[in-house]
Amino acid sequence: MTPAEQVATWLHKARRVLFITGAGLSAESGLPTYRGVGGLYEDAETPEGVTIEQALSGGMLRRHPALCWKYIAQIEQACRGAEPNRAHGLIAAFQDRLETWVLTQNVDGFHGRAGSRNVIPIHGDIHQLYCPNCRWDEEVADYAHLQLPPHCPRCQSIIRPRVVLFGEMLPPMAMKYFNEQLQKGFDLVFSVGTSSGFSYIAQPIVMAISRGVPTVEINPGTTPVTP
Repeated sequence: MTPAEQVATWLHKARRVLFITGAGLSAESGLPTYRGVGGLYEDAETPEGVTIEQALSGGMLRRHPALCWKYIAQIEQACRGAEPNRAHGLIAAFQDRLETWVLTQNVDGFHGRAGSRNVIPIHGDIHQLYCPNCRWDEEVADYAHLQLPPHCPRCQSIIRPRVVLFGEMLPPMAMKYFNEQLQKGFDLVFSVGTSSGFSYIAQPIVMAISRGVPTVEINPGTTPVTP
């Protein structure tokens, strides 16, 4: 039996399937897969003399919002004009016959645009803006209308995207929701386009293996969860 035939057999028997996706999945859409929030920056150091991890950190947003927003806007610019690719569509199509869940590290919102319903964007969505001060929020198509750093129309505080910046905690409600689904169990787990370098990304795969649940990894190289 070929690997493809084996996967087809597993899919035929499965009722609940989990897809764990990372920046590699959106590469076909034209988004780069390198560093930064969502994996969208290649240089080790910015022109300002700080690393991209420092520039895109929660601390930098509080201390120097203009600098942080410069690089947040670059991430959105990379997403602008790009479209979900065939892989996003195929994952969404599984919903027609399986209970399908997606845990994604990507902040581009492509899974939802492709039609997937059960999506947990663990790092957030670049298009969702909110004010930490007064809780104003809005979903935008892009940042073309924003003057950087953008201010809240209600209280004039600096607003931010609903994404996890470096040094920040993962959203507790999203984690709680995902863990609830994880405890229900999955019949098949896919890992697509992610290095699985974070424990919360590797955990579902390790848990599946320990339970005898088949796992499928689709990546150009090996990762910590590669058999």
